[in-house]
Amino acid sequence: MTALSSTVAAPQAAPATPDFPAIKARQKATWASGDYAVVGTTLQIVGETVCEAADLRAGETVLDVAAGNGNATLAAARRWCEVTSTDYVPALLERGRERAAAERLHGIEFREADVEALPFDDARFDAVLSTFGCMFAPNPPRTASEMLRVCRPGGRIAMANWTPEGFIGQVFKTVGKHVPPPAGVSSPAMWGTRDRIVALFGDEATKIDTQTRQFMFRYRSAEHMLEVFRGYYGPILKAFAALDADGQAALAEDLVAQMHRFDKGGDRGLVVASDYLEIVITRR
Repeated sequence: MTALSSTVAAPQAAPATPDFPAIKARQKATWASGDYAVVGTTLQIVGETVCEAADLRAGETVLDVAAGNGNATLAAARRWCEVTSTDYVPALLERGRERAAAERLHGIEFREADVEALPFDDARFDAVLSTFGCMFAPNPPRTASEMLRVCRPGGRIAMANWTPEGFIGQVFKTVGKHVPPPAGVSSPAMWGTRDRIVALFGDEATKIDTQTRQFMFRYRSAEHMLEVFRGYYGPILKAFAALDADGQAALAEDLVAQMHRFDKGGDRGLVVASDYLEIVITRR
């Protein structure tokens, strides 16, 4: 008679519950470091195309969440909308104010606010916009719920979010290998997938349109791009600050190699193609 043996699996530890207040405090400090506006202003064309995708009309009320230095804000104001521009980093809102004043754009209110706890009434806005902003909030279901709440029935939520396989998505992955992200928090690049958008917004949407587009980062060289990102783009600045000299050299080498891998510019300057998902959600 053969004895039967069984293997009992060791109990697995429960998944870590993210400490959202602590994560958000660190994120706020990250985005307040450097000067994101130096990088952000190069992305202005995406604010314009998102406003076109949302089919904004003059006189509509528009909320720009996690607005940064105001790319979508300014684009909506150029279309004669009544715009509320929000971010939880006051210095970034100030950059938006400066740009609006320089262009003599009116009808914009700049207001400090967290996308996960928006200080606005239900159904307050005709359209809610985000260009590479809301995707960084640590609690995606809460973020989506707030964006839906303040958008009126029949209104639109329009976003541009970096994809996981595109250049910036791969930058997140590379940085994460050197400086691990907080436990329990998913990659912000998951906002650049249709599946994640449908999961977050589908129950409250009558239609979700998505299209993959490309933004071209244009710099003198990979070394120039690294210099700018390392000096001004908070997440990269903070990643380098967390490493010793050897770690910084390794991260720099990996990022430069990645820039070369996505480069389409050849010998006429760096042209890095980065995929993003353009999304327009019609609110139920």
